[in-house]
Formats: sequence, C-alpha cells, structure tokens
Amino acid sequence: MMIATAVDGYLRHVAVERGLAANTVAAYRRDLGLYTAWLTERTGAADVGVAAAAAAPPRPITDLRLVTRNHVSTFVQYLGLRPNSPLTAASIARILSTVRGFHRFLLGEGVVETDVAHDSKPPKLALRLPKAISIEQVTALLAATDGDDVQRLRDKALLELLYATGARVSEVVDLNVDDVRLEGFDSVRLTGKGDKQRIVPVGSFARAAVSDYLVRARPKLSARGRSTPALFLGLRGQRVSRQNAWLIIRAAAERAGLTVPVSPHTLRHSFATHLLAGGADVRVVQELLGHSSVATTQIYTLVTADTLRDMYTLSHPRAR
Repeated sequence: MMIATAVDGYLRHVAVERGLAANTVAAYRRDLGLYTAWLTERTGAADVGVAAAAAAPPRPITDLRLVTRNHVSTFVQYLGLRPNSPLTAASIARILSTVRGFHRFLLGEGVVETDVAHDSKPPKLALRLPKAISIEQVTALLAATDGDDVQRLRDKALLELLYATGARVSEVVDLNVDDVRLEGFDSVRLTGKGDKQRIVPVGSFARAAVSDYLVRARPKLSARGRSTPALFLGLRGQRVSRQNAWLIIRAAAERAGLTVPVSPHTLRHSFATHLLAGGADVRVVQELLGHSSVATTQIYTLVTADTLRDMYTLSHPRAR
C-alpha cells in the first residue's frame, strides 16, 4: 500500500469511525504529512547531527513495511533538533501520538506485521500549572461588563456563562438558543470534543445575565442580520466567533484594570480552581469540564495545594 493511500485511510477512519472533530482530523493530517515527508524525502537526516544521521536509514522509505522502531525514534529526535525550527516537547508529544495511532491502524488493517511505534516515548513534558485568576479578579472582570446597552448586556451574559460553566470558548460560541433550558433556566447543554454532550448547571448570576440578554439585547442584534439560532450574536447579527470572544474578554480586562493576561481559557481554569478550593470533588469537576480522564483534572489540585501551602507559610508562626 502506498504511504499516501494509508494516510488517507487512517484519516477516514478517525473521521468516520471514531467521529473526531474536523479540526482534530486536520491536525492529524498535518502531523502525518510531516512524518511521511521525513520518511520519503529524508530531508532532516543530515540536520540532526552526526550521531542521529548515522542512525538514520541510508535511503528514503517508500514502503511502510520497511519502517522500524529506529526510524520512529530518529524522527522524534529530528523534531527536537531541527536547526531552524525545533519543536517543543508538547508539540513533539502530540505528533508522536498521531504517529503511534497511525501505526496501530496499519497493524489492525494488516498492512504491517508489527507496530513499530508502540514503544516510542515522547520527551518529558514540563509541568505547566493552569493559570487562574483570583475570585476578586473575576468579580472585577465581570463588573467591567455592567451596562444597559446591547453590547454590554451580551458581554456580561457571555462572560458570566463562561465562568459559571467552565466551558471552552468554542463550546459557548457554538451554543444555540435551544441549548439553554429557558423553563426554569438552571442548566445548559454543551457540546465538547468528539461531539460529546454534557449538561452543566448554571448559577443565579449567569442565569440573570443570560435572561436579560435574551429579552433586552438579542432581539435587537438579531434584527441586524440574517436569522440564526446562535445564542450569542455580534453587532451585525452574526454568530460571535472565538476571536470575537477573546477580544470581548481582553477589553473587559483592560476596563477592570487587570494586569495579568486574561483569555477565555483563564475563566475555565479559574472555574475549576475555585470549585476545588471550595471543596468540590475532583470527579465532579471532571464531569463539569468534560474531561475524558480524571488525570487531566487533577492538575488543578496542585494549584489549590500550592495556595494552601502559601497560606500556611504566611500564617503559621513556625512555618518559616
């Protein structure tokens, strides 16, 4: 089987059978394009240094059955040592994950007899704690959207909903009016990665902000453009984009006088951190965030542990 044919087959597999999102499939396509170009062109063999070049195969690989474990490991080295554009450990880990999935698929389809990428290890990732802001800073940010004009009513509803649900910005801007339970409005239906849906409770502040927006602002915004089911509308009546949401939050942060970087994901991180600091169970927070694994959520417990440690150090007479 030709390499291009195998790649196309794998991409169809993840798109149709596994139901991955279009953006994810596009990322897989880019990763495999880099990998297969390296195999067939060997453009990076001489760029990674004498040792790696010596370990590289002597000629281009055009038959997937000829790929060995050494090829995969050398490819990983190449990604991190490219002289003009070396990749970060996180990017290398993501690409290797794609390559491993590709080789698992090849084995399952009988194209190869061995999964040569199974034992390949990504570089160790540096632990990056989520960047959350304090409750006081969130309060100031939300207060910066106060106002009675249609734009401020929309902005307050958008920010209150982001913080109330911990949703990804894409999940909120993709909401339609029907996704909000208007009768006794106490929850919202979010569609996350892989089109997985979850119901998330909505607190009183967000309920009031969204209700005000729906009654007092959205009809006016809707009249400015074509009919759309989108919940959040721009000033021309179109659905608010992720970029629009980022600009809305940045403008609110500037009005609030916040000196720390604030993005839509900051509100998601703050949501999780504040819930855990308030005593919420990590598995409940996992469900609310839409994480497939509790391990992803547990990184937030490190944030709250650091906070407790700081408070202890500052407060206990014999802590220092």
